[in-house]
Amino acid sequence: MHSSIASFQWLLYIFTVISSLQVSAVRFKIPRLSPTRGTILQNPEILSATISEDFQTFYYNQTLDHFNYRPESYSTFQQRYVINFKYWGGGAGADAIAPIFVYLGAEEALDGDISVIGFLTDNAARFNALLVYIEHRYYGKSIPFGSREEALKNASTLGYFNSAQAITDYAAILLYIKEKYNARHSPVIVVGGSYGGMLATWFRLKYPHVALGALASSAPILYFDDITPQNGYYSIVTRDFRVIYT
Repeated sequence: MHSSIASFQWLLYIFTVISSLQVSAVRFKIPRLSPTRGTILQNPEILSATISEDFQTFYYNQTLDHFNYRPESYSTFQQRYVINFKYWGGGAGADAIAPIFVYLGAEEALDGDISVIGFLTDNAARFNALLVYIEHRYYGKSIPFGSREEALKNASTLGYFNSAQAITDYAAILLYIKEKYNARHSPVIVVGGSYGGMLATWFRLKYPHVALGALASSAPILYFDDITPQNGYYSIVTRDFRVIYT
């Protein structure tokens, strides 16, 4: 009896060790820019989602540093973006003002987002919209300096990893797309959730000549230290529940 229990315990121990190894194989540490300050992300190479053939992947030769004039600032990296042309009315003729709906990638690879963000595809047919999804720098396949290890190596390489650089990346890609597809007069609506919603809001404020509007879902735009009360989030959630259930 004791030997059976001991054997079961050993099997349970071995299973636990193997499971932990499998989990560690698909995770790596990478900083987030979100105010939630999480640090563990799943490996985007392993979790890459299969998406519809309607989505075409492109790469833009992105500038590393948009704000300085040091020699290294002019370095470039390949930034991934995805376009769905299925509903696009075109940038010329009668549909010259068909809009462009843009999903701004946040703190993860773009792959998983494309398969679950239904808002853009749900509304694209009605407006004959072009759908664009842009990956955030330092995530997924949009890694500067040639590799993730090199990009995250020290403060010098991480200095280019911030939201100001990210929204300027988006502006550069969108201006390029509008020019390439003869969509200069097509209004752009940017969309994001959580940190991505913060980016959408900031993008609209910073680049109003590029985006006509922004839709920010669950975006803690002012949720930073010394700006909002420490228990501000919980107070708002409590107030919501009181309204709904009383």
